[in-house]
Amino acid sequence: MSDEVRLIDVKEDIQADNVRVAQGLRDRMARSKTFLLNLMSSPGSGKTTTILRTIEELRGRYRFGVLEADIDSKVDAELIAARGIPAVQLRTGGFCHLDASMVVQGLDAMDLAALDVVIIENVGNLVCPAEFDTGAIRSVMILSVPEGDDKPLKYPLMFSVSDVLLINKIDYLGFSDFNVSVVRERALKLNPRIEIFEISSKTGQGVDAWADWLSRQVGTFLNG
Repeated sequence: MSDEVRLIDVKEDIQADNVRVAQGLRDRMARSKTFLLNLMSSPGSGKTTTILRTIEELRGRYRFGVLEADIDSKVDAELIAARGIPAVQLRTGGFCHLDASMVVQGLDAMDLAALDVVIIENVGNLVCPAEFDTGAIRSVMILSVPEGDDKPLKYPLMFSVSDVLLINKIDYLGFSDFNVSVVRERALKLNPRIEIFEISSKTGQGVDAWADWLSRQVGTFLNG
């Protein structure tokens, strides 16, 4: 009997499989002409409100659907559906992120032929979602003012993998020592290509500039 211990790097195998599924999903989205957007942030940063504001800005141009991810809830999906927006709830049952296979299950429950854009509201945290490719065309993160301006130092991967940083709740700036310039500098040092928008999903301030960026991305994708 051999006393050799075999070591299997499970995480590497899982990640490799996820990359394959994610690429297959992007190919599927290209064929169906459906733009997939992955939205990530901490809990309470304003993901759902930002989604609703964004759709309100662009609803006349594009048809939207939403995949809602939570460990154990369907509150946000019900809120989205109440606005007449197709929504599917993905209950992860303890997983702190979505991966490409989970997204596939959600998309299988949607009529993609009737949708131009599907927004994924990922599980709320700044760690795990950054590690898993969801198959999205673009990834966006929200950092809200009450969370503090040190988050690029604490969670660098999230800033590194995101195409866009939305600095949300700027209506709180007058009540906070949050330094927008410092966040911009730290984020751009981690990711020089990241686009940064300052918004308030509550008041609507700045949402138009973010929505215009998204509209251009979707338009290029659909006409490509």
